[in-house]
This record gives sequence, C-alpha cells and structure tokens, in this order.
Amino acid sequence: MVVDCVEGVCVQTETVLRQAMTEKIKPVLMVNKVDRALFELQLDGEAIYQKFVRAVDLVNVIISNYEQPDMGDLLVHPSKGNVAFGSGKDNWGFSLPKFAKIYSKKFNIDEEKLRNKLWGDNYFDPETKKWTTEPYSESGKLLKRGFVQFIMDPIIKFTKSILEGDDEQIAKTLKALDLTLTKEEKEFKGKALLKSVMSRWINCPETLLEMIVTCCPSPKVAQKYRTAYLYEGPQDDCCAEAMRNCDPKGPLMVYISKMVPSSDNGRFYAFGRVFSGTVYAGQEVRIMGPNYVPGRKDDLAIRNIQRTVIMMGKNVESVTEVPCGNTVALVGIDKYIVKTGTISDTEEAHNIRVMKYSVSPVVRVAVQPTNPTDMLKFIEGLSKLSKVDSLVQVYKEDTGQFIIAGCGELHIEICLNDLEKEYAKVSIKTSEPIVTYKETVANKSSQVCLAKSSNKHNRLFCGAEPLEDELAEALEAEKISMSDDPKQRVKKLVDEFHWDKEEAQKIWTFGPETGAANVLVDLSKDVQYMNEIRDSIEVAFQWATKESVLCGESMRKVRVNILDAKIHSDNAHRGGGQIIEAARRVFYACELTAEPRLQEPVFQADITAPMEAMGGVYQCLNQRRGIVFEEEAMNGTPLNIVRSYLPVSESFGFTAHLRSLTGGRAFPQCVFHHWSDFNGDPLDESTKAHKSSRP
Repeated sequence: MVVDCVEGVCVQTETVLRQAMTEKIKPVLMVNKVDRALFELQLDGEAIYQKFVRAVDLVNVIISNYEQPDMGDLLVHPSKGNVAFGSGKDNWGFSLPKFAKIYSKKFNIDEEKLRNKLWGDNYFDPETKKWTTEPYSESGKLLKRGFVQFIMDPIIKFTKSILEGDDEQIAKTLKALDLTLTKEEKEFKGKALLKSVMSRWINCPETLLEMIVTCCPSPKVAQKYRTAYLYEGPQDDCCAEAMRNCDPKGPLMVYISKMVPSSDNGRFYAFGRVFSGTVYAGQEVRIMGPNYVPGRKDDLAIRNIQRTVIMMGKNVESVTEVPCGNTVALVGIDKYIVKTGTISDTEEAHNIRVMKYSVSPVVRVAVQPTNPTDMLKFIEGLSKLSKVDSLVQVYKEDTGQFIIAGCGELHIEICLNDLEKEYAKVSIKTSEPIVTYKETVANKSSQVCLAKSSNKHNRLFCGAEPLEDELAEALEAEKISMSDDPKQRVKKLVDEFHWDKEEAQKIWTFGPETGAANVLVDLSKDVQYMNEIRDSIEVAFQWATKESVLCGESMRKVRVNILDAKIHSDNAHRGGGQIIEAARRVFYACELTAEPRLQEPVFQADITAPMEAMGGVYQCLNQRRGIVFEEEAMNGTPLNIVRSYLPVSESFGFTAHLRSLTGGRAFPQCVFHHWSDFNGDPLDESTKAHKSSRP
C-alpha cells in the first residue's frame, strides 16, 4: 500500500485497505514522494517526521475499522519493519531496519534495540552519548529525535550537497558510505547524480522486497486463516484441508485472477495463485468458471495445460512445474476463462471465491468501429479488453450496440484508449457517457399484486418492500450468500439484521446475480406444487431484478414476498413457459405499487487545493450537486483537503471545470462510495427522476 507523503491518506487508500481486509491480506506501507517534502516544500527533518507519523496513524485508523481477529496484529509501525519511506520516482527508499543495521555495526549496538530507538519520542544527547525520552538535554539544549538525527538529517545533508554541487562534501559522504562513482556517474550533475547515487545507497526495490519478505506471512501461515474465506465448499473436504496446509501433494487448487496478453497473436496467459497441489505442463485440469456448481457441467471445461510459466518482471520463464505457494501463468486455457476462474484436478473441488471489488461499473458508453469493415478486429479487441480488465464490463444489447461499462470517466477513457490503440487497433467512435442507475422501492406495496399465467390456470400473489440498508450492503459484499451454510445464514439474519427466524428460513434466492441486494422470500402456506415451480420463479426473479420495469436497470434493495399461489395440478399446465412470464409481471407490479424510486451512484471526491483556491472548489461543487462533509488543513503544507460526495452524473468534465475555477491549483480524486436515492417520483412526469427513467 502506497501513501503520498505530502497529501497523506487519500480516498483510494481506504478503498485499497478495505479490499485487502476483505481478502484477508496483511498490509505493508510505503510512504512515497518524500522527494516532494525535501525539494518542493523544503521541510526540515522534524517536519518530515511529523508527516510520516500522521500518515502511519491515519492508515492504522483505517486498518482498525476493517481488521479481523483471526489475522492477528495488522497495524503498521516503522519499528516493526512494515513501513518504508522513499521516492518511487527517484528509486530510493529505506526502512528503520535498514538504518538500524548500518548503525548497529558502526556503534556495536543491538540492532533490535536501536530500531525501537529510531522512532517515537527518543532523543540522543551527543554530549552524554545517552538516549532520553526528554527533548532537552541536562544542560537545557534542544535535542533532535533519533529518527531525525540519524536518518533524515544525513539524507537531507547528502541530497543538498549533491544539488548544490559541493564536490568535497559529496566525496566525503561517498567514502563514508563506501560508494564509488562509475565513469558515467562522474559526468552526472544535480538530480541525475542524486537519483543514481541514492538508488545505490538505499535502493527502493530492495527495501520493499525485504519488507515484504520479512513482514508478510508465508503462504503456509496465511492460508490457515484465508481458506475459510476463500474456499466456497465444505471446510472439512480434501481441497480445503490441502489449501489450509499449503500441501504440494494435495489436490490442485489454482485461482486465476487475471488474464495477461501474450506476444502470441492475441493469446493470453491465465495468471493466478497456486493454493494447493502442484501444476505442471500437460496436466489435465478442470476449468471452473464463476457460475460452476459441483455436480453440474455448466461453466466447466476439462482441458490439458500446454505450458506453465513464471513471470520474472518483464521476462517470462518456462518451468516444468509450479508447487503451491507460488504465482503461475498457464498457457492453453485462455479460451475457457472469461476473467477469473478456479483450476483443479479433482471432481470434489468447489470454486475459490471470486474477488469482489469495492468499486462498481457505474458509467457506460456505446462504442463501434468507425469503418464497418473493421468489425471483426473490433469484436476481437472487445474480447481482449474484457479479459484483461477485471473491472470493465463489455456486452451487446438487444439493439446491436456494443457497450463498455467502467468505474468512472477516467476508467472509461483508459479502456477506450487501450481498445483503439492496443487491442483492436482500429479507429472507433463512441456515444456520450451514460450513468448506470438502480431501481428500488421506498415503501411496502400498497396492495397485493396478482399475475395470471397465459393459460389462466396459475396465479401468483406477491408484494414488495424495501430491504434494510445494512443487509443490502452485506449482500453486495457477499458477507451473506446462497452458498453459505443455510443454518449459518439464518443465524446471521436473525442475530445481525433482526429477521424473523421463520422468514429467514424461507429465502429462496438473491438476485439478479452474486452479490446482488435483492431477496425473494416464499411466505406462502400449504400451496401444492410450489416446489415444482420454484426454479421457474427464481429464473423470473433473476430476469426481473436484472432488467426492471422503470428504465431497464437492475433492482437494488428490494425484498419480494410470495404471499400465495394457485398452481394447476397438471404438469403440462405449469411449465416454465407459463410460470416465468407470469412471475416476471407480478414482480414488476410489486415494484410499481411500492413507491418506486431511482438510485444514482455517488463518488467520494477528495479535493486538494491551497486556501486561496477554496472559493473555486466550493463553487464547482455547488454547481454539480456536490455535498461537502469534511474539510481540514494538511499540517505542514499550505494545502487544504475537501472531502465531498459528488453524483457520478455530475462528474463528467469535473476535473477540467474544477481546474478552470481554481487556476489549475486543485486536484481531485474520485472513488465510488454509495448509491443514493434520486430525488423525485419517477412516475411523476414533472420530476427530473421521471426524465431520467425514460429509455
């Protein structure tokens, strides 16, 4: 995890941390852009230290909000070695263990003891050669804390001597550091020399790699607590046991998280992590997509792996086999994986949970090739884009239009650029961006809704009501799903969301897909043949919640109750063709009679700007329905940060507008935050909500 030294913790930081906590990944921290504090703001060692403290503390606050007990202590602290500082741009970085090792050899002091002294309120008195927790010496002289005296001051002094061209001081420092300039480096001056020398002295990749190896748990340790979350099957079967133990001789379990384009004419490497077993070239494996259900053949392919490779930076190395605990890229199975999937060699295997991202595709555009003769290349390019980017959605509407949905204006721009210049390599034209809305209800259905099948032999009686906000968010985060043990799911609903136990037991399905916040509950009593038509009703529920009645958008936060039904005794008269359409119509009626509303996506927009530009920031937000909920000064800088909520529909051109009003001195960062009810009744023709609901 990377945090800007100057701007501090941004909205993206919390998004990344929340994602890491959800996936049970232990974080380490890199405080980046220290060069800005040194050269742009020209801060002294103490001021830089205070910025570091603030960044670490804010990160720990976020971690505390999302940490999980079974993962142990997740808080980051420089003395633990899980925090590094540096400049990614200039390729230098350090951690406390790095300098503790240097000074322990020089002064013959215990390394661990010294590491603890180099952070916090620990001051070194050069006169007495003793450490103290008081900022003043016995003679009343102001002391420098250990971090400033032994780390920041030498770095500041060295960088200053290089930038000022003080050859004598440079030579003296290089000798002390046991560094010798190469022939090429002797010709360097200023920042070029600084970058070269600093990267050799305190190399950033080496620092980060050492921190990750030392502080992040090994697969054997991490998988003991991650398996319960990752594996969707029973926790006592052979696959779960092998994953927990990271057993190289156990059943093969590989999660494919990303499709990486190869240089082989449109082919892809299936890149992922081996959780158990050993994968090798020629091995016959089961390729299980996200919708695979054990015992069925849907979303399942059985193929042989052509090659196994490992990625070493930019290089790709072929290997004969890769045991568990490693990442791997598989060749020859890309045709059978859309974005993600699970690879196994046993029929008993269940899926590894699909990674659930904290952001949603809320903006979409229609796209087509400029020249119709390029359609084939265009479609192939769309397929590549869909495979490579896990967050983008690519689909074709009934009208024949190709749609690309992304997480925001910038994400869409990047996708379109990649499509045109890298994947399709053809000229394209696009529509204006369109915001994705959700359909919901504000109240209980005003009446019982009835739908008859086309043959008039079957009747369904239903009603709708709003779902609790907390439960909707839990469903979207997949904290509760249909794959959970039914007893555990009922217990969660009763204990955490205060559901009636009997009603919780009667949940049929969630929709329209995994992680969707709509619930279908069967409250009917003593209805014959109900179980025989259950599959048809569930299909209709998935259909209705995916393409709802107001404007064809998906439903959100709606509970539909089946109150009663009359089903024909003859199977020929209660088939799917009769039930599905009737059920879909009654679900639509439920929504229309329950005060339907639209929900619009909302960004959290964090805007950094100097005080004199605040007027332009507020003017821009006011013109775009933005709501400011927090403003604070960034200590040690002339900058303020404004945190606000901004409707996604108002975000197009937001950055350019903001900079025009602030003279280019404001910098926004936008991340999807929540869904908000759109003001107005969409059934009232006089409201903006009605206009937005029209197709």
